[in-house]
Amino acid sequence: MSANWKSVALTVLLAALASGGGAWLGAGWMMKRHETPGLHDIVHRKLDLKPEQDARLDAIEARFAAQRQQLEADVRAANRELADAIAASKGDSPEVRAAVDHFHDAMGALQKATIAHVFEMRAVLTPEQARVFDREIAGALTQEPR
Repeated sequence: MSANWKSVALTVLLAALASGGGAWLGAGWMMKRHETPGLHDIVHRKLDLKPEQDARLDAIEARFAAQRQQLEADVRAANRELADAIAASKGDSPEVRAAVDHFHDAMGALQKATIAHVFEMRAVLTPEQARVFDREIAGALTQEPR
């Protein structure tokens, strides 16, 4: 019976480590993917903006930059919390599960805010600009890693 218990404990520990490692790698991948190509580049290089649109978009981007910085800091803090919980845990503990949930919540908040930002910017565009914008955004989201 003791050997069986050790096997279960080892399996739980490995599952917790794999889960934490996957979450950490996923966060890094999402952060890099969010940056290339940049939304700023798509808007300001691919669209023929009128000066009024440019000014409105600059204000939207400035507001989001501060929000994004805080959300990314939350993701990093949740990632550290997860790493600490895994390091202190003997397996899939309540602390590890709570840290995973916190990490998912932080990543979800970043993704939701980014999507809201995309739609806020899109609302400033003409229908033709919006078609180009949508195509570029879809391409950026489906781009394979290099």
